[in-house]
Amino acid sequence: MDAWSMTKDADGATPLIAVDRANFAAVADALGATVRRWCAANGFAGEAGRFVLVPDADGAAGVVLAGCDAREGVFALASLPPRLPEGRYTLDARGLALDAGDVALGWALGAYQFTRYRKPARKPAQLVIDDAVAARVEALAAAAYQVRDLVNTPTEDMGPAELAGAVRALAERHGAQYREWVGDELLAANFPTIHAVGRASHRAPRLAELTAGSAGAPHLVLVGKGVCFDTGGLDIKPSDGMRWMKKDMGGAAHAIALASLVLAAKLPVRLTLLVPAVENAIAGNAYRPGEVVTTRAGISVEVDNTDAEGRLVLCDALAYAAEHKPDLILDFATLTGAARVALGPDLPALFANRDDVAGALLEAAQATRDPLWRLPLWRPYLAMLDSHVADLANAGASRHAGAITAALYLERFVPDAQAWAHLDVYSWNDADKPGRPRGGEAQGLRAYFEFLRRRYS
Repeated sequence: MDAWSMTKDADGATPLIAVDRANFAAVADALGATVRRWCAANGFAGEAGRFVLVPDADGAAGVVLAGCDAREGVFALASLPPRLPEGRYTLDARGLALDAGDVALGWALGAYQFTRYRKPARKPAQLVIDDAVAARVEALAAAAYQVRDLVNTPTEDMGPAELAGAVRALAERHGAQYREWVGDELLAANFPTIHAVGRASHRAPRLAELTAGSAGAPHLVLVGKGVCFDTGGLDIKPSDGMRWMKKDMGGAAHAIALASLVLAAKLPVRLTLLVPAVENAIAGNAYRPGEVVTTRAGISVEVDNTDAEGRLVLCDALAYAAEHKPDLILDFATLTGAARVALGPDLPALFANRDDVAGALLEAAQATRDPLWRLPLWRPYLAMLDSHVADLANAGASRHAGAITAALYLERFVPDAQAWAHLDVYSWNDADKPGRPRGGEAQGLRAYFEFLRRRYS
């Protein structure tokens, strides 16, 4: 548990008392005059985001009063791990009645450090938890860390082969089946759009597939966009737009982490995980604006914009997923800037072709305080993707409703009878916030796992 700054060793742990402005005076009075004076000297009265460490008679840490807003749920105390002095802390019952699992998960999320390329400046403080809390949060913390680590890793060390390697490693850990199609094998196996997007890179495109579970169980397919770097192709991005495109495989990171949660929980499903992994690079053989590609589904697509590549790699994977006639297909993608313009960085945009699926996902999001926001599949907007030479264009001249038209494009590759949901996710924190350090981020992951747990348990 040290990996997530949680421990079961309570020996010498400092009591941590959560307070707010409303209950601060009563808690301070109960702790005695020394504590009241110490808090007054430090100008502390239970303000959220602040804490005061009160020494004991020997000058050692005696008790910590931490101001918080209980409405923040998981993130109520998540700012503390990198700010408190190193050591062990135990949540004290004399403070606010916070959910121990929420506190522990927030603590783990706040303690995260990406250490592949540099040593951390210090160790985060540790929270003492018991076996029951550990059972609730360890897998969730590990999954969130996996998303962050995958997204934070630069493309040189997280190219198509390495991303597919994460799927292979997951299969090996759980005794699942694994296979992949690499380079021209994609053409032979009829995955033409995955090949088209990735063919210009010196690292071959590929499709990674994991399968696990009983053939008679409900079939769940998870699909994640794995564009390991996106230059925009020949419709090249400006430098500021390209700077963080190592994160364009964030959808794949979410799908891999969610698959790991499903497998660890042994949900009674037949699981398929699909990760099309490519680089959208520029070279003499790069795919061009105006080209027409006939997709796996037999739908011809005109390339209006090479920077709308995510939907191209996803459409072949979705068509392949639909061939299995599963109970449910869920895809994840850092697909559009338009979703961020509409909803900002913290709200993933949810699209679903079934109201019951969307409703259950939103209920799970509310229960886990892991927000999602549904946007409509407004089918009249599909006309924005009309092509005069092919069945469909991958983008269009209008800048209106970009997240919706992208989702509508994907929907063309999902049969009407097939239940499906698509999540347009940012996968990134632009700045440090409590429990959400700058860099790669898991968004909607807890909500989706809770949804699946309720659906299949």
